[in-house]
Amino acid sequence: MKQIIQSFKTGKTVLEELPVPKVKRGTVLIQTTRSLVSLGTERMLVEFGKANLISKARQQPEKVKQVLDKIKTEGLLPTIETVFNKLEQPLPLGYCNVGRVIAVGEGVFDFNVGDRVASNGNHAEFVCVPQNLVAHIPIDVSDDEACFTVVGSIGLQGLRLLNPTMGETFVVVGLGLIGLLTAQLLLANGCNVIGVDLDDSKLSLASEMGDNSI
Repeated sequence: MKQIIQSFKTGKTVLEELPVPKVKRGTVLIQTTRSLVSLGTERMLVEFGKANLISKARQQPEKVKQVLDKIKTEGLLPTIETVFNKLEQPLPLGYCNVGRVIAVGEGVFDFNVGDRVASNGNHAEFVCVPQNLVAHIPIDVSDDEACFTVVGSIGLQGLRLLNPTMGETFVVVGLGLIGLLTAQLLLANGCNVIGVDLDDSKLSLASEMGDNSI
C-alpha cells in the first residue's frame, strides 16, 4: 500500500510503499476513500523536520530538558545515539481518515465489514485504528464531509470544556480550519462569536459564516 511519511531529521516527505497493516485485537482495519490534510498541524511538522538541530531544540525546550537529564543518568554518547535514532524514525502524517471497514479485530462488536467510518487514521491506503477512535458515518453525510470529523472533534472538545450557554460571547483567536469549525459550533450553540486573525481572507470567510471578525 502507499502511505505518506516524513523524516524528522530532514523534513523530507515521501510517498512510501509499505505492507498493509494487520488487524489487531480491539482495532478496525479500514480501506481509505478520503484523507484530509490538516494544513496548520502538518505544515508545522514538515517545517520542524526541515529545521536544523538548534532550531529543533528552540522549538521544543521540554525535549532539551529530557535530553540533559538523560545525559546525567546515561552519559553523553548513549544519549546522542538515542536522539539521532529518534530523528531517523519516519513519522506517518495525517489524522483525518474516511473509509470502509474491511476487517475487525477480536473484541470489536460495534463495527462490521462494509461499514463506512471516520477515524484518526494516517494518510495511507489502509489504516488500522483502535475502535474507540472510529465512528460510524450517517447515511446522509458524504465522505468529503465526514473527513472533517476529527478536526471538528478538536473544536468540540474545547466547547465541552468551556460549557458555553446561549447568549454568551466568545473570542476565537486564529481562524484556521479548527478555528472556523469552533466558531460554527459556538454559533450553533446560540453564542456570539468574535473571530481574530491576521489573515484578511480568513476574516472575510468567518464573516460570511456569521461571526464578527477583527
